[in-house]
Amino acid sequence: MHCNYFRGVNLRVILGAGQTRYDGWISTQENELNLLSIDDWNRLFSEKSIDVMLAEHVWEHLTYEEGILAAINCYKYLKPGGYIRCAVPDKNFRNDWYQNMVQVGGPGSIEHPAATHKIVYDYQTLENVFKSAGFIVSLLEYCDETGNFYYTYWNENDGMIGRSFRFDTRNSIEKLGMVSIIIDAKKPLIIKV
Repeated sequence: MHCNYFRGVNLRVILGAGQTRYDGWISTQENELNLLSIDDWNRLFSEKSIDVMLAEHVWEHLTYEEGILAAINCYKYLKPGGYIRCAVPDKNFRNDWYQNMVQVGGPGSIEHPAATHKIVYDYQTLENVFKSAGFIVSLLEYCDETGNFYYTYWNENDGMIGRSFRFDTRNSIEKLGMVSIIIDAKKPLIIKV
C-alpha cells in the first residue's frame, strides 16, 4: 500500500481496523500504520490526501499525550473539509460490567483486547484531544457526568461504528448495554481572502 496507488480516489481509511472491512474503505492495522509514526504516514499517504478516517475503539490504546499526537497526524493527512469519526469507551456510562471491561489494563487477562487500554475517556477529554490538534468537534453519542446518554443522528455510510446505540444489539430504547463516545472531528476548509 503506497500513497501513489490511491491518488485520485475518494480515500476513506479505517485506523486500527482489526477484522473490520467495509466496501470503499481501506483497512489499516497498527503494524502498517502506527498512528504515532510520521514515517508510516508518509510511506502510505500524501499530506492532505484522506477524505475520511474511522477509528472505533482505538484511541483508548494510546495515552492522552499519544492521543493528541495521533490526532495531529490525522489532521496533517486529512484533506481540508475532511473528518475523522472516532469512538471510544465512555467513562461516564453507569454500568459496572462495562466499566470493569474497559478499565485501564482491561478486566484481567492479558489476552483481552482491553488489556492495552491506557485511558478511559469522558466526552470532554476526548473533545480536548482533537481540539488540541485543530479539529472542530461534534458529539454524536456520549454520556454526561450524571450518566444520561445523548444521541444525535449520524449516517452510518459516513463511518460505521458497531459499538453504538443503533448498531449494538445490546442496546434498546429501554436499556443500554454497550455505548461509546462517538465524535466527528472535522478539519475545517479555510479559504483565505
